[in-house]
Amino acid sequence: MKISIKKYITILLLLAAGSTRAQKTDSVKVKTLGEVVVVGAGSFEASDKAKGASLTPIDAVTVAGNGGDIANALRALPGAQQIGEKEGLFVRGGTGYESKQFVDGTLLKNPNYSSVPGLPQYARLNPFLFKGILFSSGGYSALYGEALSSALILETVDLPDESSASLHIFPQSVGAGIQQLSHDRKSSYGVNVNYGNLQPYNQVIKQQPDFYHGPEYLSTDLNFRIKTSKTGMLKFYGNYGYSHTGLRNSDVDSVDLLSLYEIKGTNAYGNLSYRESFKNRWKIDAAVAYNFYKEELNNGLLNSASEKIYLSWYPYNEKNNTLNTSSNFAQGRVVLTKGAGRIQTIRFGTEYFYTRDRYTHNDTLSNLTDNLQAFFAEDDLQITKRIAARIGVRAEYSNLLQQLSWAPRISVAYKLHDGSQINMAYGIFYQKPENIYLLQQKDLSFTEATHYIINYTKRVGNRLFRAEAYYKTYKDLVTTIPTTGNDGDGYARGIELFWRDKKTFKNFDYWISYTYLDTKRKFLDYPYSIRPNFSTPHTLAIAMKKYFPDINFSANASYTLATGRPYYNIQTDASGYPVIADHGTTNTYNGLNLSFAYMFSIFPHWKNKDFSGIGFGLNNLMGVKQIFDYRYSYNGEHKVPVMLTAPRSYYIGLFMTFGIDRREDFINENL
Repeated sequence: MKISIKKYITILLLLAAGSTRAQKTDSVKVKTLGEVVVVGAGSFEASDKAKGASLTPIDAVTVAGNGGDIANALRALPGAQQIGEKEGLFVRGGTGYESKQFVDGTLLKNPNYSSVPGLPQYARLNPFLFKGILFSSGGYSALYGEALSSALILETVDLPDESSASLHIFPQSVGAGIQQLSHDRKSSYGVNVNYGNLQPYNQVIKQQPDFYHGPEYLSTDLNFRIKTSKTGMLKFYGNYGYSHTGLRNSDVDSVDLLSLYEIKGTNAYGNLSYRESFKNRWKIDAAVAYNFYKEELNNGLLNSASEKIYLSWYPYNEKNNTLNTSSNFAQGRVVLTKGAGRIQTIRFGTEYFYTRDRYTHNDTLSNLTDNLQAFFAEDDLQITKRIAARIGVRAEYSNLLQQLSWAPRISVAYKLHDGSQINMAYGIFYQKPENIYLLQQKDLSFTEATHYIINYTKRVGNRLFRAEAYYKTYKDLVTTIPTTGNDGDGYARGIELFWRDKKTFKNFDYWISYTYLDTKRKFLDYPYSIRPNFSTPHTLAIAMKKYFPDINFSANASYTLATGRPYYNIQTDASGYPVIADHGTTNTYNGLNLSFAYMFSIFPHWKNKDFSGIGFGLNNLMGVKQIFDYRYSYNGEHKVPVMLTAPRSYYIGLFMTFGIDRREDFINENL
């Protein structure tokens, strides 16, 4: 929605924005509004203060099969699709690009290592560094933008409870870290280093494709926290990562040639945040972040001896190429909060994004630079003892797109007499097109989505039930044929159910989620509105956790059943317009994952606490040959399934911490 500057300023002063739960991960600790809170329609919150059946950060790492990746763990919640060949969250008919992650209010530009076709990449973040997790599958707060479908909002811990050290040794990786708390308990610092190389593992568990290098990963992160006053906190988090993967596949266009894919990636990220409370119920949250990313990609055509060859006819003449990318990203952000009596809280602020990307494809150089400014405001209101609302707006202006947009959002919560709650949310969301399309056509506009959400939530002690329905429309999606433009649109609608029970069975925790999704869209090279190849109508996910306190042993299982995803071979006809030459549906996704941990103390009589464990995991226990998509030859006569790199995957290893005992974190009541 385009408006004039004058009109935008008027609206900004009159409204405030929002949709998700009033919570501390929205950059402010919002308390209960009388007897009702604005609970996130479309949101799951996890924090170290979570009560009852809420999720916690430990949940994110103990869901079997997630690999310690928060985003992977959230695929066990309703709304998320089961995408096994690519990293990221695909939520409610949206692509992975439409879901973004935020750390202490700032955008995490590259949450995963460099993407490899058909192989999900590891997350860069250490999940134990976060105390707050908010997963919004729609209708999130106006304090956050540039995410068309969903937002994963993370809040780092303040000060650790105790100083500690950690060590883990697995066949695939090794790592060590420390967290040091000062004697006056007003500051701390920490460092973690991890190195992983899957090549030895791949020699034992044969993979397809042929990995001739790695995958290899190196990461390190550091943090410091300073308590500046009774209510003030200054925090820094930094992360460096390097990855190198080289693989060979059979070439889809030939029976005797190979295709080479090699990628090296370097990423450096830093985040400095500050918060302070002042007199008269004022509060400030400020943060700055910087991210540098460099990637070297090499594609090649090989003969049977793995020697690079060059052929002059199509399509082989396009299979030897290089792409070097360097990206600089910076963000500054300020949020002011004012409490106005017991029934109102006002938040407003601004943020600035700077991006400068440089691409070298073979010998062709391209640059993209953008300055994006955003302004937002929101107002939490207690209307009656049983009704609360959050209303407002977010506005953004992109220098690259030369477009101003504004996004009104509203949430309303009504508490029933039995303590259950009905929540409704409406909001408009904008996002810049991906750079790959802006390189082709800079005269693009924001893509747009409108969310309508209603849910019912009932929480009794350690039991939680939630039912949610939503409808989402898309406008101005990017299309690439016959030319690149904003001629796409679409919709997504569905029903989601969630049940969690930590009470019925002793030391046993489980949840069940079901997702029904009806979605179609016209975008990229789709000839008309069809179901996208990353969506499926029905998804059932079950997570179970059992703790045996007498022997300090935990067993976790997760099971996912999802109907098949569509696949298409889209080609162009003689006039240059797209046509579907072949289509079908993949087999049913059917995945069972198990993980076990035995916990013990190496030095039980040591005055400093220690905690150790032996972990073992097995993914895709039944060895189902999951097919996620197909790759087609240029003439469409041959197709190759995109599958798991191996029928099953395993891990076993030792992890240790010194100075703090984490066994209590695994006990059922603290999950």
